[in-house]
Amino acid sequence: METIPSWMADLEDEDMAFIKKFILSSGSLKEVASLYGVSYPTVRLRLDRLIQKIQIAETAEADPYVSLVKRLAVDDKLDFDTAKILITEYRKVKEE
Repeated sequence: METIPSWMADLEDEDMAFIKKFILSSGSLKEVASLYGVSYPTVRLRLDRLIQKIQIAETAEADPYVSLVKRLAVDDKLDFDTAKILITEYRKVKEE
């Protein structure tokens, strides 16, 4: 039996449910929006964030702190400007 890819293992159950609905609707964002009862732009934004999560997992940093900050930004738990500042300052301190 094959193992789950690391990018998939890092996703939340809610993300996996979204992917399933997206696939079952043949990739129709309009249909997914209808299923969730939200607007097309809302579904598009959710898909974009999901893509970012997968990209972060695929290009996982060797440094767990940097990966954590990036995940928090993608999950809207930290804004991107703050994430950039934290990562930049962390790398400066680490180089010293």
